[in-house]
Amino acid sequence: MRSGFGRLAALALACAFIVPFGRAVAVEEPFGRLSADEVAAKLGKPGVHVYDNNSRERYDTGHVPGATWLDYDKVTAASLPSDKGATLIFYCANEH
Repeated sequence: MRSGFGRLAALALACAFIVPFGRAVAVEEPFGRLSADEVAAKLGKPGVHVYDNNSRERYDTGHVPGATWLDYDKVTAASLPSDKGATLIFYCANEH
């Protein structure tokens, strides 16, 4: 069984490229990406919230320490901190 942080490290290594016709093309992303080391440095800091968007079963099996499970289909304003300046980190097993 892979630990939650080990899973995050594996996900952080996912490639941010689309390969049409065998040629890599950089993809613009609306949000930033963090490496596993960058997330680890933020864990437990005030104003940082980590959310696991995997299935509940996968979350129960293992997740990043301190992460809160959040059903990606049912996110509401009440699910998130009221502090608009907070750092929100979301992760899941989908590599895109």
